[in-house]
Amino acid sequence: MKDSLEQGAFTIIETLLDNGYEAYLVGGCVRDKQLNRRVKDYDIATSALPERVERLFARTIPTGLQHGTVTVVIDGQPYEVTTFRKEDAYENYRRPTEVQYIDSLVEDLQRRDFTMNAMAIDHEGRLLDPFHGMEDLSNGILRCVGEAGERFQEDALRMLRCVRFAAEYQLSIEERTWAALLDNAPLLKHIAMERVRMELERMMSGASPSLALELLASSQLLQHTKIPLLLAGIHKVTKLNNVSQLNAPMECWAYLYLLLEAEQQSAEEELRQLTFSKQQVDAVKLPLAAAEFMASGLGSGSIEELERQWKLAVIQYGKDAMITLAHILTVDPAASESKGLTGSAGRILGQQGLHWLEEIPVDKLSGLHISGGEVISRMAVPAGPWVANVLQQLLREAALGSLANEKDVLLDRAEQIYKEHYSSGT
Repeated sequence: MKDSLEQGAFTIIETLLDNGYEAYLVGGCVRDKQLNRRVKDYDIATSALPERVERLFARTIPTGLQHGTVTVVIDGQPYEVTTFRKEDAYENYRRPTEVQYIDSLVEDLQRRDFTMNAMAIDHEGRLLDPFHGMEDLSNGILRCVGEAGERFQEDALRMLRCVRFAAEYQLSIEERTWAALLDNAPLLKHIAMERVRMELERMMSGASPSLALELLASSQLLQHTKIPLLLAGIHKVTKLNNVSQLNAPMECWAYLYLLLEAEQQSAEEELRQLTFSKQQVDAVKLPLAAAEFMASGLGSGSIEELERQWKLAVIQYGKDAMITLAHILTVDPAASESKGLTGSAGRILGQQGLHWLEEIPVDKLSGLHISGGEVISRMAVPAGPWVANVLQQLLREAALGSLANEKDVLLDRAEQIYKEHYSSGT
């Protein structure tokens, strides 16, 4: 039973066949169908030239005409339709300088990266597998099509894809493929940091981030990026197997930078170089900063002191950052030792942190039952920096539970703080 996504793909194939052309499902959709995994998108290879594809369908987008690709839209869903091709010389170890259209499916499949991605399905649902991709999958092997060195030299990004696929599908990288990856690792310097980031993101959100990191560590691939990375030091880290115990990808990143003993500013700079979004950068740097804050304000390290500092950190860095830190310390209580927090303190925070988050009465200024305008009216003095300072003090006291979050109580305390610290003559 075909779902609507797959039905749209076969509608395209049937249209091409009806007009005298060959057409097949190719690439990742074939692999995932054979493994009974969810297919996210369908790609089609055809003997029809791009301009012919454009004429055959009502709605098309010229997404990659220089490489023979037209996006066909069926019922609002895009499908990439690419003409059978072979590629001549490659430019900067990433893109073919020229493609040549051909009329052979097998020759088209031959240019692909790995045997499991070099399979096709015809209009009757029959599998075409000239390079024994299913046999390799059955044997748990990831193997390049043809000579692995040539595949990696054509497109150096394939080395990161190799690691990602091995981790995602729990495959062993075939010996000659692995040897070629090690030999060609320096070519990664030709790949844009954005493309590196995209592959790393997929690894960290995939089935086994820990395995991906272990393969990156053993290959030392990340020592060869265009811009030097702190992440290149993961081969020195001994706890990579813990990463997969975290559920959210950005939690994995924050944990990884803690393991690397990275300063918050250095981690932030690196993530920006990798072209992560501001939101993603914050999701990593704030837990790192919170870990440093936790350690900086502790004396005896008693539970009461840890709770107080934790709640103050919530105000400073936000609940999301503290949830991330709590999850990390639950998995690895010693993770923040590099920030000066003891393993025993980390264990307590891992055990109690989420509970303390739940019981905190208020964690941001917008949650206070009072406004800056009301404070100014009560004092009957001009606004100034003192207003923000007073509100922050009220927030700290309310968060710690020493001050009720009630308007009259807050106004009385605001007046007291103002008189003690900001009124004339003090």
